[in-house]
Amino acid sequence: MSHEDVQDYYGKVLQGSADLQTNACCTPDEMPDHVKAVLSRVHDEVLMRYYGCGLIAPLVLEGARVLDLGCGAGRDVYALSQMVGEQGAVVGVDMTEEQLEVARRHQAWHAEAFGYASSNVTFHHGYIEELNKLPLEANSFDVIVSNCVLNLAMDKRAVLKEVYRLLKPGGEMYFSDVYADRRVPDTLRADPVLYGECLSGALYWNDFEHMARAAGFGDPRLVTHRPLTIENAELEAKVAPISFSSATYRLFKLDLEPECEDYGQAVIYKGTVPHAPHHFVLDGHHAMETGKVFPVCGNTWKMLAETRFAEHFEFIGNFDTHYGIYAGCGGVSPFSDSQESGADCGC
Repeated sequence: MSHEDVQDYYGKVLQGSADLQTNACCTPDEMPDHVKAVLSRVHDEVLMRYYGCGLIAPLVLEGARVLDLGCGAGRDVYALSQMVGEQGAVVGVDMTEEQLEVARRHQAWHAEAFGYASSNVTFHHGYIEELNKLPLEANSFDVIVSNCVLNLAMDKRAVLKEVYRLLKPGGEMYFSDVYADRRVPDTLRADPVLYGECLSGALYWNDFEHMARAAGFGDPRLVTHRPLTIENAELEAKVAPISFSSATYRLFKLDLEPECEDYGQAVIYKGTVPHAPHHFVLDGHHAMETGKVFPVCGNTWKMLAETRFAEHFEFIGNFDTHYGIYAGCGGVSPFSDSQESGADCGC
């Protein structure tokens, strides 16, 4: 496979979401009301050219500087444009000129629709593996998002390395993608349809987590996941017995430990994040109810205390005393006689 193959698939073969042959590159209908509201104000032609596999709308984006990797026709860029507000900024990068032409054509339309004096979005043509070749400054983005695009990249390690370079300290990559339950054979990776449909380029989930850590993102956090039903008998037979999932991860640019360690810390969510008055969801195993003391490991503490979320929490404890591995995240000492590993919180 090559960049040219992917460009042809998304620029010439696919003319709209209906042209997809599987359901891998589509978003389920379930989404928060505030996300539905911002999407309702995105131009119909932009919506028609959408090929994402999840939601990439993290909370607390007002005033943020956001980068969308593989932005396509700009659906998520224009949704995020509203979430960051007129004082924020969203930059989209894509390698397919046909997609970017659609995105740019409606730039002024969206600024007017949102009531902005000028557009707060910018688009660049380029490869997400070669972000260093674009006019993007290191340590300049609060959040980097991507929607079902990493699997299409030829060099996924290079993408994650560049993401780490571009994020501000305390920033995060919040993205959805397709993952396989095992490594996909090279013979399938060479199939242009399977690759273009976001299947044969998918990473084995465990390889992804090791790759993310190697790029500097300690402790990757899984936010949501769902199994993919390909719903195309011919293509399903080609990839069998591999199974695929759509998953959303968040990766923080923080000094995190390799394991979740116990320092006797806890947090209290204030209930002040917009659209989350009753509980704040950090990941699939950390849903913090408003006003309730919630014990956390040192890594989770940093993900809240050293990021844009800090003002929305009270913090109990510090790092002065270490109590060993954090059992609440499934940790257990190798010297322990007990086989019980505690409640698994996905850390």
